[in-house]
Amino acid sequence: MRPLSYARIATVLITVLGIAGVANAQDRTGWPTSFTVGTASQGGTYFAYGSGWGGIVADELGISGGAEITGGPMQNMALVHTSELPFGMTTLGPAAESIAGNNPIAPGLAMTNACAMFPMYQTPFSITALSSSGIKSIADIPAGARIGFGPAGSTSDTYFPRMMELLGVDFERRNGSWTDLGSQLQDGLLDVIAFAAGVPVPAVSQLEVQTDVNIIEFTEDEQTRIAATFPVSNFEIAADTYTTLAAPARSVSMWNFAIANCDLLDSFVEAVVNIIMSDNERMVNVHKAARSTLPEFWDRNTVLKWHPGAAKWFTENAGANIPSEQIHGG
Repeated sequence: MRPLSYARIATVLITVLGIAGVANAQDRTGWPTSFTVGTASQGGTYFAYGSGWGGIVADELGISGGAEITGGPMQNMALVHTSELPFGMTTLGPAAESIAGNNPIAPGLAMTNACAMFPMYQTPFSITALSSSGIKSIADIPAGARIGFGPAGSTSDTYFPRMMELLGVDFERRNGSWTDLGSQLQDGLLDVIAFAAGVPVPAVSQLEVQTDVNIIEFTEDEQTRIAATFPVSNFEIAADTYTTLAAPARSVSMWNFAIANCDLLDSFVEAVVNIIMSDNERMVNVHKAARSTLPEFWDRNTVLKWHPGAAKWFTENAGANIPSEQIHGG
């Protein structure tokens, strides 16, 4: 068994035939004949978003593309760093911890061979409870509440328990896929789910259809306290994100970036970035969170070295001024 492959759960392959005309003129010497994108659990934004951009790239390049279910950002950093997967997605907080050697999958290993490829979106931290629970604020969460924090090692599981502790919440920690946790909430096996995922979170949208829920926002004081302690910024979940919301909901968020193994061919990575960055409307059709998948947000990456192929695209097409020391091999 290859290192780290024990954590791989399943693979969803998206195979597309035909070669897009724009790709025919490219020199593909050394390009792979297939690729896989590390995402996260089903029912979460990473899986929907990653499956979508993997499918778009496969369609445009005429090669087989796949989205693999993983444990999320921490595991994606490990899989991409070790070349188990060519592509993945990560939040910048877990990326920083992985680079510093604090990834729980391989403690002490500085994961510096995972490079930034393109900006994805911000991950808001949000809380959902059944309306019948009477929980309308963080202060309402009872002592000993059973809180689902998502897959073990995910961005949510890494940061949300610490945030709850900072705010004085006493809880029992539960893990699982977002789909499973949504079912457990509906069945009364959980009191709260603490989501860190691009919005709308599919599992929350599904819950809204099936039952009445409360989407709990942070108070301004809670936002301030969290932002002073963690690598997040204030964020508002738009009112039209969920049918439950009548007004924007205060939250905090962390940026996500697509990542590539730093040793991938520059021309291949540049072609992938060009496809995603050149057609935002198509990405938004994949998931609304992709409204932020825009070239001008290249500068939100303050953690990862850039893949040379990605840096070339942003320099030539988005006016990016990326110092050579922030580019892998530079």
